[in-house]
Amino acid sequence: MATRAVVIEEFGGPEVLNLSEVERPAPGPGQVLVRVMASGTNPVEAKIRQGKAIPDLPLPAVLGGDVSGVVEALGAGVTGLSPGDEVYYTPELNSRAGSYADYNVVAADIVAPKPRNLSHVEAAAIPLAGGTAWEAIVRRLAVRPGETVLVHAGAGGVGSFAVQFAVAAGARVLATAGTDHQQLLTDLGATAVDYRTQDVVDVALDHTNGAGVDAVLDLVGGENVVASATATRPFGRIATVLAPAGELTPLYHRNQQLHGIMLTRERRRLEEMTPLFERGQVRPVVTEVLPLEEVRKAHERLDSGHGTGKTVLDLA
Repeated sequence: MATRAVVIEEFGGPEVLNLSEVERPAPGPGQVLVRVMASGTNPVEAKIRQGKAIPDLPLPAVLGGDVSGVVEALGAGVTGLSPGDEVYYTPELNSRAGSYADYNVVAADIVAPKPRNLSHVEAAAIPLAGGTAWEAIVRRLAVRPGETVLVHAGAGGVGSFAVQFAVAAGARVLATAGTDHQQLLTDLGATAVDYRTQDVVDVALDHTNGAGVDAVLDLVGGENVVASATATRPFGRIATVLAPAGELTPLYHRNQQLHGIMLTRERRRLEEMTPLFERGQVRPVVTEVLPLEEVRKAHERLDSGHGTGKTVLDLA
């Protein structure tokens, strides 16, 4: 049976994303077949498309790391799921069988029930970006009530979740973004910092009476980790999703911890996050919804590097 998928046969710009007819996949042992109702889009997918993130990815391939959908069929040995169940998850990015497709086959043990109060479009914005933010803010930085947290690039996909998770944990949050995105940060509960017009380190020290923030999440990369060290108190914690650059001496002079964040696929993390969405404490920031046919437009936005929240592909 033929179905739709966005296939890349070579690395390059958004023009290499081609909507094609492919055979509908079938689940193997321990797998489920999911009818994809919506798929989030993420900056890492643009880097994969460019040949930068996974240069040895075998082609042709289907990209996409966020699914919200409905279980269509079960492979042998799968328990705890049934056809018709609404689920969400993030497939492995190197699987060649991503979520820019009408159907996705995935290991059953990384699939979780979709938050009941969210639409498929809203839920599809969560798994990869929300999971990364949860891993950083809740698990690794272990943010506690009363602490002060600095989130660099707080208006983006990961950042908007990180701000909200830190606020939900009882922290005071400082978050950076450009001039156009200050109101979003305020709406999410953060003190907005315009990195273009303000010195972020000075703002962090000013808000903590010179002591430094307790924890930092860096979503910018480069030498931002080193700069963050001077904005962080001694024995404070820093997490980054990108490789740090520069001389890291300030970190160990200040007895600081540095956490590298690389998302692993697991059901438990999604189950941990879900109650916050169902209680309305955290919401996905969906800024654009496009049909699968306009996936190239979504990637043009990803390539710009200045978007807020998430662009979601609506396949329903």
